[in-house]
Order: sequence, then structure tokens, then C-alpha cells
Amino acid sequence: MRALRRTGGRDRGSYTLETVIIAPCLFLLAGMIVAWGMAGRADGAVDRAAQAAARAASMAETAEQAQQDGRRAAMAVLDSHARECTGASVSVDTSGFSLPVGEPAAVTATVSCTVPLSEVTVPGVPGSRSLSGEFVSALDVYATRQ
Repeated sequence: MRALRRTGGRDRGSYTLETVIIAPCLFLLAGMIVAWGMAGRADGAVDRAAQAAARAASMAETAEQAQQDGRRAAMAVLDSHARECTGASVSVDTSGFSLPVGEPAAVTATVSCTVPLSEVTVPGVPGSRSLSGEFVSALDVYATRQ
């Protein structure tokens, strides 16, 4: 009977030790998942914003209007889908508008922003991540260009 008591007593405190070892690992894993999710969501939104910007710019009649429409479309997507993006910039290349009607031309939109990951204090996760997306949309070959 005495031997059984000693065996049962040896496991004493093992649950506490396991918790002390496993809990920080679980918190690190949870933090990494949150950071990955934030960056992934913003990355998808940046790509969608570049696509929307190029599409809106390709439907414009002038290069100036294409610049404005592209920026407006990209910012609308970022505002609604990627609130965590900071310092967003939109660049719309409208050099295709200078080509004569009948020649194939395109508009290229590039959207970039920074996702701050400093809110997720996990060792090994950088303080921020820069994201960039680019999309090309063809101009109508026979539409007037100005």
C-alpha cells in the first residue's frame, strides 16, 4: 500500500510544469496566426485594389481622367477591405493613351501599402510588412484616346 502512494506522488506538479512549457508556445502560435491573417487579408485587398484601379482607368477617355478614376477606385477598395493598410499609394501608368487609335495599348495600376504588425507582439514577426500589387488592363483599340 505504501508503494502505491509514492508512485502517485511522483506525478505531483507535472500538470503545472506542462502548462508552463506549453502555454507560451500556444500564445506564440496564436500571435503568428493573427499576423499571418492580417497580412493575408491586406495582400488580397491590395491585389483587388490594383485590379479595380486598372479597370477603372482603362474605361476613361483621357489620361488625366484615368489617373483620377484609377486612384479613386483603388482607395475605395482599400478603405472597405484593408483598413489595416497604412501609407497606401496608387500609381497608374497611362502612357498607353499616347498611342494612336488602332494600336493595342494598356493601362497598368500599381498599389502598395504597409501593414503594421506591431500590434501583434510576437518574437520573430517584423514590425510591419510592405505589400504591393500590380494589374494591367487593355485599352479599347478603337476608342478615342486623349
